Amino acid sequence: MNSTAKMQTLPDGQTAWLRSWEPEQRPRGVVQIIHGMAEHGARYARLAHALNAKGFAVYAQDLPGHGHSAGSVAALGHFGTRGEWRLPLAAINGVRALIEQEQPGIPLFLLGHSMGSFLAQHYLVEHGEGLAGAILSASSATMGPLRGLGERLMRLEARLFGAGHRSALAEALTFKDFNRRFRPTRTGSDWLSRDPAEVDAYVADPYCGFRCSAGLWAELLRAGAVLTEPARLVRVPKNLPLLLIAGSADPVCQGGRGSHLLAKAYRDAGLEFVEIEVYPEARHELLNETCREQVTQDLLEWLLGRVALSQVGIDPGAPA
Repeated sequence: MNSTAKMQTLPDGQTAWLRSWEPEQRPRGVVQIIHGMAEHGARYARLAHALNAKGFAVYAQDLPGHGHSAGSVAALGHFGTRGEWRLPLAAINGVRALIEQEQPGIPLFLLGHSMGSFLAQHYLVEHGEGLAGAILSASSATMGPLRGLGERLMRLEARLFGAGHRSALAEALTFKDFNRRFRPTRTGSDWLSRDPAEVDAYVADPYCGFRCSAGLWAELLRAGAVLTEPARLVRVPKNLPLLLIAGSADPVCQGGRGSHLLAKAYRDAGLEFVEIEVYPEARHELLNETCREQVTQDLLEWLLGRVALSQVGIDPGAPA
């Protein structure tokens, strides 16, 4: 397998650090990964290697304000001032364009985790056509009953201190609150995984766990207000296969309840092929959890099933 990592100029003029992992032969499919908040694309190398072994190429960008796309560790945690939520969506679409240039005619799948899954939800409304399928990890139909209050607090904090101000308040109300649910805790990130080695790797990574800006949080929470609006979801292609995966102990998706609500919303909007898998006792990062081998195997089987059906001329959303 071959891997590369470099800064790419995207069609809208912004730049993105992009990693790719290629199988030895011509790919049977491509997976574009959208990572979560306060992490980066390199963390998906283990999954990429497993996908390469089954003939899939993998691309993982660092979103604006994350990883090497931020430019420096000091710049981590803020999307920027050019449209905020629109900026990472444009970056995702720009990377897709690069992938389609490099891998013409190859089925393309989107995999979004956590914040990346909320970006993916919006992306599918606007650009779902042409995708072979999408996987939403640790996603939800709702950001909870205090979403509106949280957005107002972040807007106020941004007005008082600037949109780029790194919000201790948002961190306390989210990540620190999530972690308290797993007391006694060993680190501030125990809520991510039951595997201590994976948690320690996250804590030691200078490109993980940083505090994000009031502007970023405000935009994320604003986006959360419209996740299941029927008028938006009907724009997602009806034959787009969707797979939702969640952990039953993950506070972000309310232990999988939010994921089930999201699956129902897609089905109510007319999507024909929506599947969901909730892993018992798993926390937030399923691909770094103690059950990661099972999760990876399930993803591979789903991807291979969709590709196999498309190759014989059957709708890739049909049950394998």
